[in-house]
Amino acid sequence: MSTYAYFNGEIVPLGDAKIGIMNHTFNYGTGVFEGVRGYWNGKEEQLYLFRLKEHYERLQRSCRIMTMALPFDIPKLCDITVDITRRNAHREDCYVRPLAYKDSELIGVRLHQLNDAFLIYTAPFGKYLPPDRGIRCCVSSWRRIDDNAIPGRAKVTGLYVNSALSKSEAMLDGYDEAIVLTQSGTVSEGSAENVFIVVDGKLITPPASDNILVGVTRNTVIQVAREQLGIETIERSIGRAELYSADEVILTGSAAEVTPVSEIDRRPIGSGGVGPVAAKLQETYLSIVRGEVEIYREWCTPVYPKS
Repeated sequence: MSTYAYFNGEIVPLGDAKIGIMNHTFNYGTGVFEGVRGYWNGKEEQLYLFRLKEHYERLQRSCRIMTMALPFDIPKLCDITVDITRRNAHREDCYVRPLAYKDSELIGVRLHQLNDAFLIYTAPFGKYLPPDRGIRCCVSSWRRIDDNAIPGRAKVTGLYVNSALSKSEAMLDGYDEAIVLTQSGTVSEGSAENVFIVVDGKLITPPASDNILVGVTRNTVIQVAREQLGIETIERSIGRAELYSADEVILTGSAAEVTPVSEIDRRPIGSGGVGPVAAKLQETYLSIVRGEVEIYREWCTPVYPKS
């Protein structure tokens, strides 16, 4: 269990990291966050934080959109994150949550003239979606919120009400996950994942203009598919019917990792199992995140000093 958090500029016991009930972000959703995976490599006795710098770069972009300032530059934030994770002594896969938020205690909807704050906590974290089989998805009745309403390319706390509605709808109807469409009816993303389809040996994924969060794992998959599998990725809008007719459908995300989809709206995808592209990407990805692939080792930040 995690013991420490970074809160109000200090490392404190997790139980002391509390916000008041009048906190602006608690009341209005005016925070931005990241989810960084930590992967335990038992053979090396090492915990690796995957693409830590890239997550903080995205957090910085989210902060700009929400008129926030981070307290330190990215190298310093990475150092603090490693320190907190090390103090919590995880010897298992874990999740790291940095959160920048409006900390003023007042009633009133706005972003200006409010105090900015920042925290980090960690927690043990296993598989978010079933890893060994294709998952069952539905196309949600809820539409993805438009970039001109709440910018989807910023990881805003309040925006995740949209995700929660679609996720609960899917799970309560017996599915594992939801796929959400844009207001114009093209594929946007899952409740918390980017979407890829495989057609004629090519990966296709919605562009940033289709209101997606531009994922760190999405970027990883695009690069790894090109360099390791010789598969190029086409970024274009995807119609709903293309999901049903695709050879494979794959969801990606820091929590979801690389997850194959076997069924959408009770229609089998491809053979109805885990397709060859998804299987290879999943295998390669899980080796990379544990620091086992030398050419991608720079993506893996070690937490514990070498003995």
